[in-house]
Amino acid sequence: MDEMYEKLLENIKNSISETVKEKKIGIAFSGGVDSTLVSTICSVMSYDITLLTIGFAESHDILFAKEVNAFLKYPHHILEIDPETFPQISSKVNQTINTENLSWNENCIAFYYVSKLANSLNLDTVVTANGIDELFCGYNAYREAFSGGESQITKVMDAKLDNELKMMKAVNLVASEFKVKIVQPLLSSQFIEYAKTIPLSEKIHDSEDLYRKHIIRKLASTVGVPEISYTKRKKALQYGSKIHKALLKTR
Repeated sequence: MDEMYEKLLENIKNSISETVKEKKIGIAFSGGVDSTLVSTICSVMSYDITLLTIGFAESHDILFAKEVNAFLKYPHHILEIDPETFPQISSKVNQTINTENLSWNENCIAFYYVSKLANSLNLDTVVTANGIDELFCGYNAYREAFSGGESQITKVMDAKLDNELKMMKAVNLVASEFKVKIVQPLLSSQFIEYAKTIPLSEKIHDSEDLYRKHIIRKLASTVGVPEISYTKRKKALQYGSKIHKALLKTR
């Protein structure tokens, strides 16, 4: 592993150890490169981890998480969302966070179910990989901003980070019903500061770059993340779980 990847791994580990004080933790897990990388590193760091996956029956995230964990073989629990009670839950979450922002509602609903699953397993801390997409150009918005140069990408990044930090407060408000804390080590101020020093060329190559997050994918390939995970294109939580589709039906 060359120096740049070693430094990234060291910074991820430091951020995890500084923010995740409980040794027995749940990890919000879709099988994608971000959550699988965080799971693998936490396992190496001797955390007692349980993977937590939510979604409607036969959703992408449930199927893919099972496929990836067939390689990892970590403890893994799945909560299938009940379509009958979903409208009631989504309405309750909306009243709790009191915003019409669709993405916030979708993510808070997802973490409502993650927190419910964690609580059923007597877990009070859930770690997420939030921050990687924001800091390593994981979203399509970065492709669209590429032609504007580094200053435009930085502008998008700062807006994405601001939104994510605010949204995760709303997520924790929802999770508090189950006495669960959702922790995002890769949104710590120290990690954000470090990640911004990584050259843009290690994150995104051009406006046609459909994969992005290249340094994250390369690191994942060196620490034991299965190839099917680190080569997989991004699928956002609300789409992979089918929450987006179900929520639109209730509106």
